Amino acid sequence: MTTESATPRRPRPDFIEVDGAEMVFETRKGRFHALHDIRLQVGEGEFVTLIGHSGCGKSTLLNLIAGLLRPSAGVLLCDGREIAAPGPQRAVVFQNHSLLPWLSCADNVQLAVERVFAATEGRARLRERSLAALELVGMGHAAAKRPHEISGGMKQRVGIARALAMEPKVLLLDEPFGALDALTRARLQDELLKIVARTRSTTVMVTHDVDEAVLLSDRIVMMTNGPAATIGEILPVTLPRPRERVALAEDPIYVHCRKQVLDFLYNRQGHVEKAAA
Repeated sequence: MTTESATPRRPRPDFIEVDGAEMVFETRKGRFHALHDIRLQVGEGEFVTLIGHSGCGKSTLLNLIAGLLRPSAGVLLCDGREIAAPGPQRAVVFQNHSLLPWLSCADNVQLAVERVFAATEGRARLRERSLAALELVGMGHAAAKRPHEISGGMKQRVGIARALAMEPKVLLLDEPFGALDALTRARLQDELLKIVARTRSTTVMVTHDVDEAVLLSDRIVMMTNGPAATIGEILPVTLPRPRERVALAEDPIYVHCRKQVLDFLYNRQGHVEKAAA
């Protein structure tokens, strides 16, 4: 009798698929066409950032992938299934951490854990999951603290821990470090690099920060100005992983990618900012 060695499953190149998505909002001033003909594939385990000027629909696209919005036309798929509503397989971290102030850090994380695992696991295991997620983001020491007792950067770590504790297939980040000071932001970017390397999460992140996009991404999706914004260009970032911020500062690939994004934003898509000046 012969046995065949199991072939490792290859990651799906179309784990997330956005096919012809349109988004039109009905407002008091009439119809607003936010997104036009968005076509994007995100591979399993890939880190993709969405970047563009304010009003270009980055967060709208992220909310479509999360299932928080339904497209006016087109279809979005995750792992071959249509995205029709929010679900624990797609965890979202917003700029506002949204922690409940009367609960400890561990209890805030456990709210998410219970939503996903309470039907099949006991209280002890749920607590174990919550504490493990806090340890993953370096916040195990603050499990018993309440949000008012920790810094803004620590609150964001807890928000990320809450998302990761659900063991999502997709991690969606909407400018999670936007409200933080530069040093705290840099530390959390470095932490996120380590976390994603460990969890191998498929990650889509909205950012305004060019350096953040280049440091973290496998590909950078650059959005045109709205209304009716669409994908203007997709830039592969071929920097090897793991990445170290100081070593990359003068890396020619890093410098090239940074220049490409800046050129797109401030030369080819800069007219909106100039008109407002």
